[in-house]
Amino acid sequence: MKIKPIIIRCLGLLHWHDTYIKMNHFINTRNKYSLDEIWFVEHYPIFTQGYIKNNVKKKNIHMIPIIESNRGGNMTYHGPGQQIIYFLLDLIRLKINVQKLLFVIENIILSTLYDFSIIGYKNHQYPGIYVNNKKICSLGLRINNSHCFHGLSLNVNMNLHPFKYIHPCGNNIIMTQMSNIKKNILFYDVRNILIQKCLFFFNSKNFLYF
Repeated sequence: MKIKPIIIRCLGLLHWHDTYIKMNHFINTRNKYSLDEIWFVEHYPIFTQGYIKNNVKKKNIHMIPIIESNRGGNMTYHGPGQQIIYFLLDLIRLKINVQKLLFVIENIILSTLYDFSIIGYKNHQYPGIYVNNKKICSLGLRINNSHCFHGLSLNVNMNLHPFKYIHPCGNNIIMTQMSNIKKNILFYDVRNILIQKCLFFFNSKNFLYF
């Protein structure tokens, strides 16, 4: 059977809720003919709450909206300068299970960090990628009928202060970003490396760029 290509979309800076609606529509309407997609996006400032609840009843924190999401994980923050990647994938088509998918995603990030001389590692107690005992990348996926959606957020060069208003992963985890560790990092350089890592780790030359 011919391998179907994966579409990579670089969407720029978008409102989270608009992207969330489009992502859920994609998952709910896709069929065996639908191509897999990987979305690269930044979001305007927002807190999102995953399945693990913090019993937060507020509608915003310091004027930043809080919106519930159907992804896994706890509350996190998104803002400009954070590279978000949404993986809209058919795991059966790719012949991988959830564990293999997590392995691939984690190594996309670890390898990208290494290319910028940043040594990251996994924390077996809390999901994500860490550097110097601080969290640099958050993971939050959902699998529905072997279809993956949601993804990761890598802190590149952003305002980290809003993370202080919450407890990432439900714990007192300190967040960091690439620009705090390696100076003069350009966001688009990081994005381009991430795209190449996706191509390599998903072992596909059949990528379409938009």
